[in-house]
Amino acid sequence: MTIHRWRAFAVLAVAYFMTIVDLTIVNVALPSIGRDLDFSEAGLQWVVTAYGLTFGGLLLLGGRAADLLGRRRVFMIGLALFTAASLACALSRSDTLLIVVRGIQGAGAAIVLPAALSIVMNVFTEGAERNKALGLWGGMGAAGGAVGLITGGVLTRYLGWEYIFFLNVPIGLVTLVLAPRVVPESRLETERRRYDPVGGLTVTGGLFLLVYAISTAPQDGWATATTIGTLAAGAVLLIAFVFVEARVEAPLLPLRMFGSRTVAGGNAVGFLLGGGFFGFIFIGTLYMQEVLGYSALNTGLAWLAAALTSLALAGLSQLLVTRIGAGPVMVAGMALIAGGILWASRAPVHGHFWTDLAGPFVVAGAGTAFAFIPVSIAGLAGVAEHDAGLASGLLNTAQQLGGAIGVAVASTVAATHTATLAAEGRGPGPALTGGFQWAFAVCAVFAALAVPIGFVVPRLVAPTAETVVETDEESVPSGV
Repeated sequence: MTIHRWRAFAVLAVAYFMTIVDLTIVNVALPSIGRDLDFSEAGLQWVVTAYGLTFGGLLLLGGRAADLLGRRRVFMIGLALFTAASLACALSRSDTLLIVVRGIQGAGAAIVLPAALSIVMNVFTEGAERNKALGLWGGMGAAGGAVGLITGGVLTRYLGWEYIFFLNVPIGLVTLVLAPRVVPESRLETERRRYDPVGGLTVTGGLFLLVYAISTAPQDGWATATTIGTLAAGAVLLIAFVFVEARVEAPLLPLRMFGSRTVAGGNAVGFLLGGGFFGFIFIGTLYMQEVLGYSALNTGLAWLAAALTSLALAGLSQLLVTRIGAGPVMVAGMALIAGGILWASRAPVHGHFWTDLAGPFVVAGAGTAFAFIPVSIAGLAGVAEHDAGLASGLLNTAQQLGGAIGVAVASTVAATHTATLAAEGRGPGPALTGGFQWAFAVCAVFAALAVPIGFVVPRLVAPTAETVVETDEESVPSGV
């Protein structure tokens, strides 16, 4: 049997798009979810953070499992878990249950994404054709966040927040039916399969403790023994992870992966991109709903400015990366995102969309087109076939953990400064606005820090015999 590459790409892309949309689709529904399930103000952010944390924390394990067990098989297992968890989210009737199943949904996404991207890596030859595929892939990542907000707004307004999760069920089931027919199976051929469970436990535990400490610090206090102890424990686990990876026979994350300036730079920028942009989406959504009084639908429509701009410029971004390299495009993209977010930090308590938000959203949306695509290409440049799942898992780990940490830090800054202003006698509107303005500024700093890193990413090199997977012009054998 032969498998047409672009048919396989289409099926994989649908699954990928679902996982990205679910990072943000709940944002506009948070007030409705909070009212229906009696969430505390502090607990509500965990509907977003629980997904992003398990998504990012388990991506490396998901990528390694895909390489060793079979990429299509692992893709389908992850998609089944994601779909089942989506149904459980829709049926949840308590705050605790929703947070738990959102975490499980994120775990399913962590299995789906690296498997899907590594299959794309293996069916497209490195060079212009793979850049085209990865350009489309990155374009969907750039637009997925904003599309999630729009879809979430429409569904919440007309059907109810439960339907933002019900939507995944039929799409997931159809994709599961199509995958065995059009997606090729592949795996890393090796005599022994090793998974590095100690590495998986230390990195996931360390990252979870770090994000948890940042998220709870506004309530517990930054100088309390609980916050300091949790931060210290997370740091110890992450340091232990580095030591484990340097010594274990088959590491979850071989440190040699960072020997390439292109791969290392792409992942570093991806982390800061996630922190800046996903934090911006989270805070921007809260500002529009809690300060400006926007409905879920109007909030989603407001983000259309960013989504359409990103989609319109995706083709140009892919073309520029192919012609001048990932680094310069990446620098331009992150500078635009930082500038757009900083512009948004001036939004006042009685702001208006056209005067205060449309411009920032268009600028930041343009930045995502010129950032997500070169990051996707640079993070996978020159990667050998046997490291495809690992490299895709690493790249997406950087982006999703950056997003989880960015949301946690921005939320903490907003809550802390809002409380300070309220204690000084400011009214609810001015206090909230002041907190959100500071949070926007922090998100802008995340994005701006990526600009100098982008300058060290070299032009992409031509593929070598070691890194190219041979395919014919129209199709690839199913056993690639």
